[in-house]
Amino acid sequence: MPDLNAYLNDPEAIDALDDLYNPQRLDRQARRGRRPRGMSKSRRTRRQRAAAKVAALAAAESEFATTYTPSRYEEGWLLESLLPFYEMGLLTDVLAVIKGGKEASVYRCQGHSDSGLGLVAAKVYRPRMFRNLRRDHVYRQGRDILTPEGRPVGLKGDRIAHAIQKKTAFGQKAAHTSWLMHEYTTLQTLHAAGAAVPEPYGAAANAILMGYVGDEDTPAPTLHEVTLEPDEVKPLFDEVLRHIDLMLGCGIIHGDLSAYNILYWAGEITLIDFPQVVDPRRNRDAYAILGRDITRVCEYFAGYGLRSDPAAILERLWRRDIGQTPAERDADEARLHWEPDEEEA
Repeated sequence: MPDLNAYLNDPEAIDALDDLYNPQRLDRQARRGRRPRGMSKSRRTRRQRAAAKVAALAAAESEFATTYTPSRYEEGWLLESLLPFYEMGLLTDVLAVIKGGKEASVYRCQGHSDSGLGLVAAKVYRPRMFRNLRRDHVYRQGRDILTPEGRPVGLKGDRIAHAIQKKTAFGQKAAHTSWLMHEYTTLQTLHAAGAAVPEPYGAAANAILMGYVGDEDTPAPTLHEVTLEPDEVKPLFDEVLRHIDLMLGCGIIHGDLSAYNILYWAGEITLIDFPQVVDPRRNRDAYAILGRDITRVCEYFAGYGLRSDPAAILERLWRRDIGQTPAERDADEARLHWEPDEEEA
């Protein structure tokens, strides 16, 4: 656990903590409505507020004791990220880390007995993860900005989009929330549609709680980590394509599908990792993004000798679920705007 007494006795640490959580740091309107105060009184007030926050967090975390011992660099943000699920009565313990990565870490947790949950998985995003996504604008095309409740922001959307584009502190926080909630709401949509995805149980500011795939000792590996039996190759390939088709019918393209984010357990697959999903009807690069997903899947199964035509699969699925391909649409638009020159007339 962090040395909380050190925070309480260190004025500079308290000021830094208060700055981090102070809404006036992120909200321009709140700053405008702030009344000028004397420096000494303001600093005392800020320290008192920060001390109260730290004390409350310390009390809650002292109850939330975990079997898993986090490393020094992760203990603060891990417990704080999962604390809302503990307080909601969804989990009681963090048992082990089952996947670490550049973007997020996934932990095997024990669900609360009153919730009816057994083992669950908690995906905890690394601090500043969404600020470092490369070419994130490609995925944001046509996507709503989502609130912490998973709803589009509505009338304030233009202002928030501008803040995200300028990468202000407020914009970065809004982008983080939106990316996380896109993953959570996608899991909700696909699970309701019968797709093989983890069942979503809850979302917090920096984490998603979902169904766990594996047993008490071993989490499900990815396709990249297993060797398939010869008689599994074609059925699993067809199953992955069926899910790509199902997602497309739900207006969803995974955006980063490969053998690295398809779990394999007891002969079945589970698709994971959806923060970068795109809408095939609202993203102008959707056809190319879907093509990349299909190509990666075909390349993986080609390693087992299964031949396929990614371009043909892409065109077939797109025509069936969406309609015209972008090339066909562009050709139609060109014909509509074509005007014969004087000699042709």
